Amino acid sequence: MTTATPELLTVPEVMQRLKVGRSTVYDLIRSRRLISITIGRARRIPVDAVREFIDHEIGEAA
Repeated sequence: MTTATPELLTVPEVMQRLKVGRSTVYDLIRSRRLISITIGRARRIPVDAVREFIDHEIGEAA
């Protein structure tokens, strides 16, 4: 059995990856700097959206 990286992350998983708090993640989603989807009542963030956010922030800092 392989352990594949999930394509969708929860808010707590994004918090861990970005080393930020819950309100910061929701602020990024609200400001459309971080793309998310809602499935039922669950908020999910695509792994690619997190990578794109990081790449964009690195590009802005350079």
